[in-house]
Parts: sequence; C-alpha cells; structure tokens
Amino acid sequence: MAYITVTSGGAQPVFATDVRNPVAAGASTAATPVNLAGPKLDFYQVTANVSVATQQDVNEYVSNVIQSLQRTCTVAMYQVDGVQISFGIYPTGAFGDSTANPPTTVSTANFLTAANVTYTGYQLDSCTSIGFKLATS
Repeated sequence: MAYITVTSGGAQPVFATDVRNPVAAGASTAATPVNLAGPKLDFYQVTANVSVATQQDVNEYVSNVIQSLQRTCTVAMYQVDGVQISFGIYPTGAFGDSTANPPTTVSTANFLTAANVTYTGYQLDSCTSIGFKLATS
C-alpha cells in the first residue's frame, strides 16, 4: 500500500464547528469538542390543533412555520408526525436560553411565538423541549 510522508500539519481537527476559535498550532486539542456532523442543536416539538401531515407542500402550513422560525434560527432538521412537528435548530440559545440544556419554558414560549404563523384553520397550541421525536410506525 502506498504511503505519503506528511511534511507539515498535524493531528489538529479539520472541522471544529462547535468551537469559535480554532486551536493554535502546537496547542493541545484535549477536551476540545469536534462535531463532524455539524453544530450543536436545540430540539423543540410543537403540537398543532389539527393534523398538519397534509400541509407539507410549498407555501402550505409546515413550510410557512419553517420560514417563520428561520427569521431567528436555522432549521437543521424537522419531522412531521400528525399533529406534532419536531425541530432541530441552531444556534443553541436562539430563543433565549443559551446556557440551558435542554431549553427551559422561557425558550419554549419564545419558540412557540416565533413558530405560530397565521394560517386559516391551523395553529400551534403547545411547545416542549423533550428532544427530537421520531415518527411513529
């Protein structure tokens, strides 16, 4: 097998998305989180008054909720399951609890306010931060 001799560089992380300042050359990376999958996420779940499963096309209810949220954060992932929509968003603390893990009732109230868009027949009634919920089978 071929081998290439490394003449420069080191074992420094190539991606350190959860660290604002990169590790200086020659410094230790011990205890430095490296998340190759992306930034740390906050998780919220909202519950609507009726099923939103049929409202996932362009300019329908779910897309409008996502667009409304993205005025404050970036939606990294979401899942619709009947009356519930789960979100993974970043940056952490976008809705008011930068040091809380998981987010507290202050940030869930702020999240619900940001997500509740005007759409005939649909509204979000509650919000929790129990983590990302996978769809039922």
